[in-house]
Amino acid sequence: MNDNVQILGYAGASASEQRNKVMRNTYWLLALSMLPTILGAWVGVATGITAALSGGLGLVVFLGGAFGFMYAIEKTKNSASGIPVLMGFTFFMGLMLSRMIGMILGFKNGSELIMTAMGGTAGVFFVMASLASVIKRDISGMGKWLFVGALVVMVGSIINIFVGSSAGMMAISVAVIAIFSAYMLYDLKQILDGGETNYITATLALYLDLFNVFQALLSLLGIVGGERD
Repeated sequence: MNDNVQILGYAGASASEQRNKVMRNTYWLLALSMLPTILGAWVGVATGITAALSGGLGLVVFLGGAFGFMYAIEKTKNSASGIPVLMGFTFFMGLMLSRMIGMILGFKNGSELIMTAMGGTAGVFFVMASLASVIKRDISGMGKWLFVGALVVMVGSIINIFVGSSAGMMAISVAVIAIFSAYMLYDLKQILDGGETNYITATLALYLDLFNVFQALLSLLGIVGGERD
């Protein structure tokens, strides 16, 4: 009886240690992934390399590059090359973000808007991480609904690229913030509950959540708070 209790206790401790290790590695890798993102955004703004990527062309380059990188990350997530591929992806995402950042920097208060978006994104992450640590119930069922929501928002975003509606962009931005904030909670809970055991995959999921929330916040702030000279 005592031996069985000891074995179960050891197994529980081992599982807990594994989850903590995944979470720790994920946080470190997530923090590291911000460096290539910032570098990519800086290169894009400094060189103007993404200035011509508007409308359909920008959409094709973004979707092709993003899904190509995500496919490569999935294939290399269990090998030593997984981290460099992930860093390449975050550089690419920073590069793609540079066009919006350049537009925001065109406002008189552009720098303040960017800092506000960064602070807001950090705040959302802190709240979702806190909620994930205290919620005891299984929320894995949220995944399919969030996926559907993300698809709807993506289709709406593609349509609005060609329509160019400011009201539509505001509505999409609010929806993106809501959906990917919930996705953040879902992804963090998956790690804490042991549903995600690969820290590269976990980092990719959380990075996309943060990227989408930041981009949507920045877009929303630019529409409602951008000040022209």
